[in-house]
Amino acid sequence: MTAAVSIEPAKAAPGVRPERVGVLLVNLGTPDTADTRGVRVYLREFLSDPRVIEDQGLRWKLLLNGVILQIRPRRKARDYRKIWNNEKNESPLKTITRAQSDRLAADISDHDHVVVDWAMRYGNPSIRSRIEALTAQGCDRLLVVPLYPQYSAATSATVCDEVFRVLGDMRAQPTLRVSPPYYDDPDYIDALAVSIHAHLKTLPFQPELIVASYHGMPQKYVDEGDPYEAQCIATTEALRKRMVLDASKLKLTFQSRFGFDQWLQPYTDKTIEQLAKDGVRRIAVVMPGFSADCLETLEEIAQENAEIFKHNGGEQFAAIPCLNDSDPGMDVIRQLVLRELQGWI
Repeated sequence: MTAAVSIEPAKAAPGVRPERVGVLLVNLGTPDTADTRGVRVYLREFLSDPRVIEDQGLRWKLLLNGVILQIRPRRKARDYRKIWNNEKNESPLKTITRAQSDRLAADISDHDHVVVDWAMRYGNPSIRSRIEALTAQGCDRLLVVPLYPQYSAATSATVCDEVFRVLGDMRAQPTLRVSPPYYDDPDYIDALAVSIHAHLKTLPFQPELIVASYHGMPQKYVDEGDPYEAQCIATTEALRKRMVLDASKLKLTFQSRFGFDQWLQPYTDKTIEQLAKDGVRRIAVVMPGFSADCLETLEEIAQENAEIFKHNGGEQFAAIPCLNDSDPGMDVIRQLVLRELQGWI
């Protein structure tokens, strides 16, 4: 009679950790505090990045340290306090990005060897701290997800720059993947349309048109090859087609310009001002370039541009929330992540 042979599970060799997959959601960043000092620290890091301000020469450094960081933080701190999450003592962008990470972790919890985390490109939690935390948990593979629907060197590329800097200091590097932009992904366009329709139903008025406002960029960056403007146009055209709207009913604009260079046009604030002067009384604004509400959506659009519209004769203004951690928004992130993890899970 042949004796039964018991086979024990294989054990990892000493020093070898179980294989796990890390997923790191990354958004732009935020000050740690809504005061002048906190905003100054944040702006110094942000505006010292050559991906954001490409000319980091002596003239810019003198302007940044001698003028901008002496004046702008005080004004921006007031703006942050208007939208600050006082309960958690943090910006809405941090609150929402954490919620997106938590929901994604729950949505893919059946993949028990996947660890989900989140970081900010500027400010905290830093990309370095979260990559170190993921690798400490045994993640030998890493998917980085820049939460920007449209690619630009000043957003998506600088996330990669920082990830590569962190990996450059590591002896045992995780295998790396970076998710692509999703500006024309059908799931993303559908989520935008569903979200817009749902919000319009809650309004006490019917907008005469919708303005699609994207974060701006110096025109020279596009002239030198950045694909951002083309991808914003592609998003808007796909959304028009999905919602059966022509260009007069869904207008593309660019917000948040800074400095004296020419930026991508048409400008959001100038467009909204002119619409009011031309007799438009009811508008809604959607921000398809932002995956989460932040200073640029909650204060710049919902407050500043609403005031511009009403000051020039407009009557009813609505800022449509970003996808955030809503069901449609999380469907987009989940599908993107699961697609990019194929072969790893």
